[in-house]
Amino acid sequence: MAKKEVTVEQKLRALYDLQLIDSRVDEIRNVRGELPLEVEDLEDEVAGLNKRLDKLNNDLEAIDEGIKSKKNLIEEAKALIKKYGEQQKNVRNNREYNSLSKEIEFQELEIQLAEKHIKEHKAQIVQKNEIIAQTKEKLAERNAHLTHKKGELDAILAETEKEEQALIAKSEDYQKQIEERLISAYKRIRSNVKNGLAVVPIERGASGGSFFTIPPQVQMEIASRKKIITDEHSGRILVDQELAKEQKEKMEALFAKL
Repeated sequence: MAKKEVTVEQKLRALYDLQLIDSRVDEIRNVRGELPLEVEDLEDEVAGLNKRLDKLNNDLEAIDEGIKSKKNLIEEAKALIKKYGEQQKNVRNNREYNSLSKEIEFQELEIQLAEKHIKEHKAQIVQKNEIIAQTKEKLAERNAHLTHKKGELDAILAETEKEEQALIAKSEDYQKQIEERLISAYKRIRSNVKNGLAVVPIERGASGGSFFTIPPQVQMEIASRKKIITDEHSGRILVDQELAKEQKEKMEALFAKL
């Protein structure tokens, strides 16, 4: 269904109302500041530290398995040495004796190598445990910081979330009452200006937040509310001070009820 015809003044009032609502949402979000991002970064850091701890613990398990394997190898080598020693007692010639001696020597070398690896593994365990202790300490610190920041954020959200959601719903309602062409222009201007102000009143002969003077003839046209006029320097939509004052009072009454 096509929207009913509205006057330029009604469009300007609706646009300025929308600006006041969206500016109030901006204020609420500014109060939160960087807290949501800080909480998100801390959550990512905590998740990373937990993942690191899991990997370190898995590494420890693998090292333990390596030690067990080497100890088993040592026991097997000792059993073979004993076996070959018994066989040497029953050899028929020097060739068999020397062959068994080489096998015994080989198993002794295997034992030495396994013991060296066990020593290295134990050193790795000490090193890993040091890193685990440091990581746990850092994790505890980051968790405490995260809890604190979440508490701050939750407190702010508890104070402002209801109002913010109500304002967002109001903003959406107001947008439906304004033709799409103007809403597109409004959103484009808002995204291009630093403070999000797309609709501003004239203050001291210049557009709000600007130092460029608006010619008297243009000021008169703005005050007549017969057409939508934009600031040639900033691109913002301009309204007269009287209209701005009336809509601010109306919106302040609305905000007080939220």
